[in-house]
Amino acid sequence: MKIPLFLLLLLLGTVAALHVGNDAPYLDSQESQADLSQDLEGSGEQEGESVLTEEAIQSEGEHVQISSYQDAFEDEKAMESGPGALEENLQCPRAEDTVEISGSPGCKTCHYVLVQTRRTFAGARRVCRRCYRGNLVSIHNLCVNNQLQSLASKINRLRVWIGGTIRGWCSRLHWIDGSSVNFSNWAHHPGRGHCVSLSTRGGHWRRTCCLRRLPFICSY
Repeated sequence: MKIPLFLLLLLLGTVAALHVGNDAPYLDSQESQADLSQDLEGSGEQEGESVLTEEAIQSEGEHVQISSYQDAFEDEKAMESGPGALEENLQCPRAEDTVEISGSPGCKTCHYVLVQTRRTFAGARRVCRRCYRGNLVSIHNLCVNNQLQSLASKINRLRVWIGGTIRGWCSRLHWIDGSSVNFSNWAHHPGRGHCVSLSTRGGHWRRTCCLRRLPFICSY
């Protein structure tokens, strides 16, 4: 029996349509799986980025902590200035760079010199020892503190070194000339350094990084 051509074409079209319809869910499923896979990969990347961010924050925190320890270590090194540390080529301050006063309440024979040349704490200590046979000044009463503040106010600087250091777990004040600590005049917010400076405005004391370069007061 001969089948008309138009019926044969109609049957073939119907079969093809049914085949495509059966494959459609499979194709949709493949596309959905691909999208899901990409979403998971994206989620993994975001999670990885989150982990990296947390690691970066932790690393930064550790860096700050290490930096803080390093600053403290540098301060400790800067405070050390034994006789062997005296510089052979150390130049003593010129007269025009200094202001001298004599006498103070309770010590008529005391001599003080304000050196305007800026040095680190250890450098200032060496100058006091080498050039004046003395030491950075220690302060034991308010009268002397006010006298030295008045002296320091003659220069256009905010702070000057005095001979105090902060040592030990309890962060206690020590005078480098070995004298007793029987007076203090700390600012309301004294700071975090390991060496002590005197404010030229008000006369309060502040903890200062020992590596800063400041003018200083020697006593001899």
